Amino acid sequence: MHINHEATHHKGAFFMNENDKRVAEMTYSLADAKIMIIDHTWVDESLREKKLGNKLVEKGVEFARERGYKIIPLCSFAKKLLTRDKTTYSDVLHA
Repeated sequence: MHINHEATHHKGAFFMNENDKRVAEMTYSLADAKIMIIDHTWVDESLREKKLGNKLVEKGVEFARERGYKIIPLCSFAKKLLTRDKTTYSDVLHA
């Protein structure tokens, strides 16, 4: 499933569609020039075993790395994923 991205000035989302229906999304906001806040991750209940949420958060991490952002994971799902393996994500996690 393809990950799409939409963004406005200070907000954005990575998301997946299936049959023209959004089935998973991770939303974020930019607090300043270098801080990305992941505020919500959602996956349709019927697709949760496919780990789409993990893929969306990983895409967000890739996006942050490319732009030199630090991430504040306010979303409990993203926080659990990013703090579980601190060595993998230490370069992007905001202290």
